Amino acid sequence: MRWPPWSSPPDNDIERAKKAAVSSWSSPILPTDWSHYASPEVLIPTAILTSTILVSTRLYRSYLRRIPGATRISTSFWRKRSLFGTVTSVGDGDGFRLFHTPGGRLAGWGWAPNRTIPKGKALKDNTISIRLAGIDAPELSHFGRPAQPGAQEALDWLTLYVHHRRVRAYIYKKDQYDRAVATAYVRRGLLRRDVGLQMLKKGLATVYEAKSGAEFGDLEEKYRSAEEKAKRKGLGIWRVKKGFESPRDYKTRMGQTDAGGNT
Repeated sequence: MRWPPWSSPPDNDIERAKKAAVSSWSSPILPTDWSHYASPEVLIPTAILTSTILVSTRLYRSYLRRIPGATRISTSFWRKRSLFGTVTSVGDGDGFRLFHTPGGRLAGWGWAPNRTIPKGKALKDNTISIRLAGIDAPELSHFGRPAQPGAQEALDWLTLYVHHRRVRAYIYKKDQYDRAVATAYVRRGLLRRDVGLQMLKKGLATVYEAKSGAEFGDLEEKYRSAEEKAKRKGLGIWRVKKGFESPRDYKTRMGQTDAGGNT
């Protein structure tokens, strides 16, 4: 032992340190042993974790990702998926705006933090415009055009039926007005009701007529049957016996064009 400690080391200690340093640098570098990473104890948890992440990502993108508008709906969704949400406003007798709440209450909507439906201006650019497929309600007054008979009645009924309620919409396509054309269902009591079909039964709308582009899903026969029954009973718009003008005829007379979708 050197004394005092701050004195210089003896020459033999310096030589031994130099030899040790040279020996460590000149020794061969051993290859890394990867066998540990190939053991089942490592591979199995890694595979499970990777699969869980991939499945969770796909599940989120397909079923839990909120869609703020019709233009943001993936092309792979049309005719294959449905959208669940709450109706925030009703604009006319055959359309409304839907705030998409994927997963519903099971995903926390309505009770979990940051899972509440906004109100007022916060809804701007955050709702999907839904056009009910297969039906045509009387036209309200707009752009200086007069309202059709029954237009306000259809609007009032639809508002009462779906406003602030949870709705599931089976989407078919996006129309020329960036609306999702869809068959919408709302739960009333224990039963799930087709909104468009109920309007036809009550004589609040006609079956949608167009040269091309009409959408019914697989419900056209049922819709036409409901319209015919309401017509025979003289319900709603069918109370008019003379001078009846369908919404399609009205739009044609007013010069409204149809670019291949429900208008």
